[in-house]
Amino acid sequence: MVSVIKKYDYLVVGCGLFGATFAQRMKESGKRCLIIEKRNHIAGNAYTERRKEIDVHVYGAHIFHTSDEEVWNYVSRFGPFSDFINSPLAFYKGKLYNLPFNMNTFTKIWNITTPEEAKKIIEEQQKEYGVSSPANLEEQAIKLVGKDIYEILIKGYTQKQWGMDPKELPPSIIKRLPVRFTFDNNYFNDLYQGIPKEGYTQMVEAMIRGIDIELNVDYLEHRGTYDDLADIIVYTGPIDRFFNYQYGELEYRSLRFEHEELATDNYQGNAVINYTDIDIPYTRIIEHRFFSDRKPNNTIITKEYPANYKETNEPYYPINDDKNQTLFRRYQEHAQKYPNIIFGGRLAEYKYYDMHHVIRRALDCVNSIEKNSGLK
Repeated sequence: MVSVIKKYDYLVVGCGLFGATFAQRMKESGKRCLIIEKRNHIAGNAYTERRKEIDVHVYGAHIFHTSDEEVWNYVSRFGPFSDFINSPLAFYKGKLYNLPFNMNTFTKIWNITTPEEAKKIIEEQQKEYGVSSPANLEEQAIKLVGKDIYEILIKGYTQKQWGMDPKELPPSIIKRLPVRFTFDNNYFNDLYQGIPKEGYTQMVEAMIRGIDIELNVDYLEHRGTYDDLADIIVYTGPIDRFFNYQYGELEYRSLRFEHEELATDNYQGNAVINYTDIDIPYTRIIEHRFFSDRKPNNTIITKEYPANYKETNEPYYPINDDKNQTLFRRYQEHAQKYPNIIFGGRLAEYKYYDMHHVIRRALDCVNSIEKNSGLK
């Protein structure tokens, strides 16, 4: 039998941050990679588009943050980052509140001045509602910040975002929400934070320079053609679709975006404002001009509307309840039967990752391959 020499070592399906990082590192190790991407652009949901000197985050705000020095040094290789600090606000019934929940928030809601006063109010509300062991998102939120802040700043936003009553959602969804008893409006606690000065698209372009790429290619519709090109496939798409939904469909929440250019240089005075009223249909407004140091005469805003996955066909947030996790584990176990396929990234692992987590996962994947194969 004549062995067929493959044209590439790796076929990378998807040019988001996992795929781009994997391909870039493998190219450094002397491996041949082909990236194919279903969309007509690179960079996945981090994709930015330059419009009249404004870098528009087409799929919602993406602020890079990490305390992982290796990840920060890695992304910094592909262009300078701004020193943007994420300090969002929340709008509720005509008033603005600081996020994350901090002393500025507590002072405005409770008319207090000290951390001790804030902690006492939260403790009293915890006792009143008996939430020592939270069983759902509502109870977890009350344990974190008390009933008042939950009602004003969490309940409506969460119900819109997930399309479900917070009492029906697991407490894990909100455990990552930062709460601090200082007058600090910096949403993230990470050592490093910023946005690529030229946009994420330019950053990913630099990452994949010299690597073959094809856009507008749906891998699952052309598997026969592309599987013959490489020894190993790196798949970053939905894992249930890869297996033709043979165990059922994993559930997601999605988003719909409305972009609008306005003839003003400052619409809302801040990059991100969340809208927590249940009767306001969108969850936040992003003003993209604040993401860079450029000073255009106009501005572009984006309203984000939560949506059912079926409405948009774009999966954003995995619904990590017991039913979906059980289903995902079946796919995960089935995937182990395919040693020549690497499943990586948010959709393939059915997990909501921040950008730095995706890059960390890709770097670890490459490091493991190099270690086991004697590369490097």
